Amino acid sequence: MYAIVEAGGKQHRVEVGQRIAVERAWPGAQPGSQVVFERVLLFRDDTHVKVGKPLVEGAAVRATLVRELRGEKVIIFKKKKRKGFRRTRGHRQDLLEVRIDAIEA
Repeated sequence: MYAIVEAGGKQHRVEVGQRIAVERAWPGAQPGSQVVFERVLLFRDDTHVKVGKPLVEGAAVRATLVRELRGEKVIIFKKKKRKGFRRTRGHRQDLLEVRIDAIEA
């Protein structure tokens, strides 16, 4: 059984027991707290598939927040040719690692 959920503008394929890193979507959530993904786009179990238009009605994915982490560093380099303009910046996205506990549909 699996589901496809939308979180932070990205789609994730999740199964029970899986750990995924999603963008910070629940302000003030602490490690150990329960979170719910309500934007379920697809649900599949052993016998059938439910595809949302755009969301599956009544479906939810329950998860537990494991820890806060940061993504890989992304380098942003800007340059204008023949002008001597160069700027280098770095960025690390704040992420949350969640453990999927249940898929309800």
